[in-house]
Amino acid sequence: MSPSFRPRGPRNVPPKSAEEIDEIVRKMRGEEKRPENYRERSLKLHGWICGKCGREFELANLHLLTVHHRDGNHNYNPPDGSNWENLCAYCHDDEHSRTILADYLSGRENKR
Repeated sequence: MSPSFRPRGPRNVPPKSAEEIDEIVRKMRGEEKRPENYRERSLKLHGWICGKCGREFELANLHLLTVHHRDGNHNYNPPDGSNWENLCAYCHDDEHSRTILADYLSGRENKR
């Protein structure tokens, strides 16, 4: 017997209303009210500039600007932004590479 390729699941499910579909689309687009994340707060506090190389960013390339946690604890996000530093993707990689290299050269094993 050949397998059936029909969708399985509950039968006779009523179609969603236009309002329900609109709500689902709004949620998928992220248009509902949500609290700001620490990246958005850091960009507002520190501006759209890399704290290491000084490169300035625009909306078109803002995805290359990241938030570095100075103490390495991603769960420590004080509202004053004291644990954050905006770094471009290249400087952020360099910052973490230095830590890995320092751990290697000092004989410590990197457990991040």
